[in-house]
Amino acid sequence: MDSAHKSHWETSEVIFGIPLLVSVIVQFVIPFSLPGGLLRLASVIGGIALIAIGVALISLARREFAQFSQPTDPGHPTTRMVTTGVFAISRNPIYLGAVCFIAGLGLAVNWLWVLIFLLPSLVACYYVLIAPEEKYLLAGFGEQYRLYTAAVHRWLGRS
Repeated sequence: MDSAHKSHWETSEVIFGIPLLVSVIVQFVIPFSLPGGLLRLASVIGGIALIAIGVALISLARREFAQFSQPTDPGHPTTRMVTTGVFAISRNPIYLGAVCFIAGLGLAVNWLWVLIFLLPSLVACYYVLIAPEEKYLLAGFGEQYRLYTAAVHRWLGRS
């Protein structure tokens, strides 16, 4: 079985990292932030919580992959479906973790451009990462993958 991604550009670090870098540059050129007060305080607290959730999701997913000796780098074939641990509640916990982390970062440091540039990252994530992975896993694991997609939502939750 081949792999879903062959290029090192087809990673969550690139799909989310480049727009994050651009948003930081734009923030310095055209500042866009929340005013002070309770809304700002809530933003910081919510941001810190999202960062923690993001780090936890990514760490748990990578640990689960390692436990089953499955790769996370492009170009390496998947030999086994991982449906336990955090994968029992999300088919894409690494991408979900990246979204939580970046949204939390934007809220915690009060840079709203980060949240705006996260939107195109989500679109790119679907077309560049998720859709090819779903096609690859369906081709490789057939009915087992179909049952998994029927039971676990793409982003979060169970059917």
